[in-house]
Amino acid sequence: DVGMCRSRRPAAPESSEPLKQLPSAGLTRIVSRPGCGWTGCFSSAIRVPALRTYNSDTPYETVIDVGGCSRSKGSPGCVCVCVCFDSVSVETPNKVDLIQTVTACELKETCYRVPYVEYYYEIVHHADGVKERDVGRCLGGCATGSRCLLSSPTDPQICHLWSEKQPSSCVPQGYESHSFFNQHGQIRTVLSITSCLCQN
Repeated sequence: DVGMCRSRRPAAPESSEPLKQLPSAGLTRIVSRPGCGWTGCFSSAIRVPALRTYNSDTPYETVIDVGGCSRSKGSPGCVCVCVCFDSVSVETPNKVDLIQTVTACELKETCYRVPYVEYYYEIVHHADGVKERDVGRCLGGCATGSRCLLSSPTDPQICHLWSEKQPSSCVPQGYESHSFFNQHGQIRTVLSITSCLCQN
């Protein structure tokens, strides 16, 4: 049972566990969704094309659609952000560069979790397998208000004195622990991020 989220309101899995194993019959990928929750952001986010030229005016000139997210706004506190990425290789005279591209956008709060997949060897009965684990990572920024302590009386946009307080960062809030036996028969424990929050 891999689960499914259905509702008239925008719903999304509260958590998911993408697993990929290599049985004798071939590669299998399963995504398990144990529960559903409200996204909290209404409306939609759209990926928009963004063409960039690399190695301009050389024999290696390449144009790539790196993508971006529309500036549409949904519910208060929600923004259109990148949630899925890919990479494209670009040849240069000396090496091959990998260019990150945006493949999907969603409406999220300013501090949000995105999938971040890692692979591990795991011993299972009757076969050796490779497990794909979404350990997650936190992206985005956190608004902390104005750091200006003294602004110009004639032009409020000019600040004469700034506070030394560092801006808050988007950090992991919750974790899940996953233990398994690796290819050497040793117990391996991996932590995956389940949620993110703004921290001063």
